[in-house]
Amino acid sequence: MWPSAGLNLCHQWFQLSYKFIGTLCQHFPRNLACRNLAAMSSFLPASAESLDLAVEAKDPSESISILYQVLDDPSSSPDALRMKEQAITNLTEHLREQNRAEDLHSLLTQLRPFFSLIPKAKTAKIVRGIIDTVAKIPGTSDLQITLCKEMMQWTRAEKRTFLRQRVEARLAALLMESKDYSEALTLLSGLVKEVRRLDDKLLLVDIDLLESKLHFSLRNLPKAKAALTAARTAANAIYVPPAQQGAIDLQSGILHAEEKDYKTAYSYFFEAFESFNALDDPKAVFSLKYMLLCKIMVSQADDVAGIISSKAGVQYLGPDLDAMKAIADAHSKRSLKLFEIALRDYKAQLEEDPIVHRHLSSLYDSLMEQNLWRLIEPYARVEIAHIAELIKLPVDHVEQKLSQMILDKKFVGTLDQGAGCLVIFDDPKTDAIYPATLETIFNIGKVVDSLYVRSAKIVA
Repeated sequence: MWPSAGLNLCHQWFQLSYKFIGTLCQHFPRNLACRNLAAMSSFLPASAESLDLAVEAKDPSESISILYQVLDDPSSSPDALRMKEQAITNLTEHLREQNRAEDLHSLLTQLRPFFSLIPKAKTAKIVRGIIDTVAKIPGTSDLQITLCKEMMQWTRAEKRTFLRQRVEARLAALLMESKDYSEALTLLSGLVKEVRRLDDKLLLVDIDLLESKLHFSLRNLPKAKAALTAARTAANAIYVPPAQQGAIDLQSGILHAEEKDYKTAYSYFFEAFESFNALDDPKAVFSLKYMLLCKIMVSQADDVAGIISSKAGVQYLGPDLDAMKAIADAHSKRSLKLFEIALRDYKAQLEEDPIVHRHLSSLYDSLMEQNLWRLIEPYARVEIAHIAELIKLPVDHVEQKLSQMILDKKFVGTLDQGAGCLVIFDDPKTDAIYPATLETIFNIGKVVDSLYVRSAKIVA
C-alpha cells in the first residue's frame, strides 16, 4: 500500500507544480515567470512560452541556453514532445549560425534517449536534418564522417535499418568527396545489395547515382554508365523529386561530354538547369556553366554571350559565367594568350573544376595545334624561337608541342635541335602503282581459286 500511495502523492505534486507554473505564466510577465522557474530548476517546461522566451532572448547564446533547458524537461507528454521537436529545430539553426559544429555533434549524442520516445520516422528526419546542418558549416568534412560513423553504430545497435541505410549512403558520398574511393566502394557494394533486396527504389536511385559518380572519379566510364542506367531504370518506376531528377540529368550530361558527344550533353545540362533553376538550387549555376562549355567545345562560342544575357542566365551572373565568357572570347579570336589569361584570372572556376579542366585541356591543345600549323605552313625551314615569338609562348613549350605533332603525324618534319630549327617536308605522295599492283595480285588469286574449284569438280 505504501509504495502505491507514495507514487500517487508524487504524481499529484507534479500536477500541482505544472498548474502553478502555468498560473505564473498567465498572471505575471512571461519573461519574469520563466526566468524565476529557470533559477529554481535545471530545466524549463517544454511549452510554447519557453520557445517564445528563446525567440525574445537578447543574444544567441542566451537563446541557445534556454533551448537546452527546454530539452532537459523530463516530461514525455505528446505536447511536450512536439515542443521539444520544435526546440531541436530552433537550436540546430542557432548553432549553425554560430558555426558551432562540435555542439551539433554533442547534441546528436545527447538526443539519443529522446529518440526512443518519438516515432522512428521523426528520429530519421531529425538525425538527417542535423547532419545536413553540420554540412552547411565550412571545413567540417572530417566531423561529418565521424558523425555518420557514430550514427551507423548506434542505428545498428538500435536496429533502425531505414535510418542506417541513409546514413551509410551519406557516408559514402562524404568519403568520395574526401577521395577515399576504396572505402566508399566497399561501403556501397554491400549497401546496394541490401537495398535491392528491400526494393527501396528511391534510395536505390541515390545509391546508383552515387556509384556512377564514384566510378567516373576513378575514370571507369563503362561502370559509371552502367550505374547511371540502373539509376534511370529505378527512377522510371517511381516519382522522383525534381532535385534528384536534375542530379541524374547532370550526371548524364557529364558522361556524354566525356565521350565528346557535346550536343547530347548540352541537352542534358539544359534539363538539369531547368530543374535546379525552378528550385533555386545552387547547382543551377554549374549546369549553366557546363552548357556554355558544350557550346565552346562544338565551336559555337558566339552563342555564349546570348545565353548569359538571357532571362535565365542574368540571375546567375558571377565569376563562373565570367570565366566561361572569357574562354569563349579567347576561342572566338583563336588567341592562346587570352586563353592563358582566362585560365590565370579564373583559376578557381576553371582549373579547380575537374570536369571543366579536363575539357579545356583538350581545347587548349587543339587551339595550340591550329595556331602552330597556321604559323609554320608557309615555311620549309624556320627557327623555333621565331615561332615561339609569334605565338607568344616559351620556346621549350613550343618545341615540345611541335615534337608531339610530328609524332602524331599531324605533319611531316623533324626538329634540328643543334640549329634550333624546324624542318618541314612536303607530304610524300603515294605512288599509285603499288595499290594497283596489290589489287591485281588479289584478283589473280581469286581467278586461280575459282579455276581450282572447277578442276576439282571435273576430276570428281
